[in-house]
Amino acid sequence: MRWWNRKPGERVEWVLEPLVAVGPLRFGMNPDEVASALDGAIAHVSQGLGTGIGWGYYTDWGMTAVYGENSRLVAVAVDAMDGPLVRLRDIDLIARVPSEVHADIQDLARQEGTSVRVNRSGDPEIEAWGVSMGAAQEQGLSPEGYTQRLDTMITNALLVGPELAEDPFGAEPVIRWRDVRDEPPNVGAWPVKAEQERQRWDWTPLESVGPLRFGMKPQEVAAVLSEQPAARRGRYPFGTSWEGSGQWILHEDLFDRVGVTAHYSCGHNRPPTLGAVTIHGRSGPQVEFGGIRLIGMTVSAVDTALIQYIEERDLGLVVGCGGDLGVDGLNMYVRATRAGDTVVSEARFCKAEWEDHG
Repeated sequence: MRWWNRKPGERVEWVLEPLVAVGPLRFGMNPDEVASALDGAIAHVSQGLGTGIGWGYYTDWGMTAVYGENSRLVAVAVDAMDGPLVRLRDIDLIARVPSEVHADIQDLARQEGTSVRVNRSGDPEIEAWGVSMGAAQEQGLSPEGYTQRLDTMITNALLVGPELAEDPFGAEPVIRWRDVRDEPPNVGAWPVKAEQERQRWDWTPLESVGPLRFGMKPQEVAAVLSEQPAARRGRYPFGTSWEGSGQWILHEDLFDRVGVTAHYSCGHNRPPTLGAVTIHGRSGPQVEFGGIRLIGMTVSAVDTALIQYIEERDLGLVVGCGGDLGVDGLNMYVRATRAGDTVVSEARFCKAEWEDHG
């Protein structure tokens, strides 16, 4: 996660030439040409650069370059918080309210006779322009000068050349950079369950949340929830090069009706057992901690209340993956989930030895 948000005046402005170029970057460039076009920028995070298929994240520019066969540029991913401000015709695509960008894209598409579809994140995708929109939670500064999570989403984008335009996120080599195939698809609607419609669950730190006790087997989890998983996620033990080899390892079960995800601990010759539970912000049960409602609330308000609780009791604050806040020793993290143009709070509750990696 990036912990700053460049102000508009500090961000470069690029023009998108659909399927051809994004600012100074032309599809088909090699990594050296991309670096030169970015004033000698270095990809501080990269994989496979110069060896064929790979990608590089250019921190100073807030963008990722994805390379296909023969190390040729095929996609550019622009960050919401500090990437270039990309313009298509008269539309600013980056760092804006998602619904407003969606409306602008629909208007332009009608004018040009171009079709718009919805991608897996519920945002507009336009094959004729090589554009797949997305969004990320906005970050800001507190009055004291600390970075903090805001309650708004702002747009980012994946911009691709002609060979990837049909399915930008589903095609190689983009899936090597970010594989979204296991993420639950969104149709573009983000309903949030009303507070009075939510179940109330208790939480015993490091032991249980609601009827779910850490150490349960997957079949026990399904039984106590009276629901079969809507989706299951896992992997084979040897990674993609050995896909299909060995025993498939279960990592997560998604329960849509209850509004939770069960995360399992597992290993070689060790069956999966419940190690963590994520309660979904839009649809899950309500859980309280110290009088603070953790689920489906305004994220900034939960963060403020949690920090106040910790400071008043001289406890330790833990910052998890993605800026999630928790209390030291409890292995609980307040997370954020999208609700259209805004975010609401959700939480992950873990057993003692569980390490939260997102």
